[in-house]
Amino acid sequence: MRAALQEAQRAFDENEIPVGAVVVCRDTIIARAHNMTERLTDVTAHAEMQAITAAAEYLGGKYLTECTLYVTVEPCIMCAGALGWAQMGGVVFGTSDEKRGYQRFAPQALHPRTEVRSGVLQEECAALMKDFFKRKR
Repeated sequence: MRAALQEAQRAFDENEIPVGAVVVCRDTIIARAHNMTERLTDVTAHAEMQAITAAAEYLGGKYLTECTLYVTVEPCIMCAGALGWAQMGGVVFGTSDEKRGYQRFAPQALHPRTEVRSGVLQEECAALMKDFFKRKR
């Protein structure tokens, strides 16, 4: 999660919503990403989507059953759907997203075998988001 937080800080520094993600496979980080929606003018350029694409490219296949995604904020329903299609083995997120998180709107979006863990470094992940939006107002 520390590596995902570093990615979130990169997003913050680039004036992107500070969400960072890494994909780990066999104890090795194989993909790093952060939100890039502003830079790419693409509403789908969430950290999770970027990380899924990079991990699949690294492994040479679309299924990520042996991988775990670490992401600073609970995935939205779009990202949860993509994680489900990728059959991500595990998802670990820092802070919940009460307004846009998949657990509220689409709790079945992930693959049935995906193991989910939440609240990892929750305070740090939430603080980065709060600081970003405080700066925007």
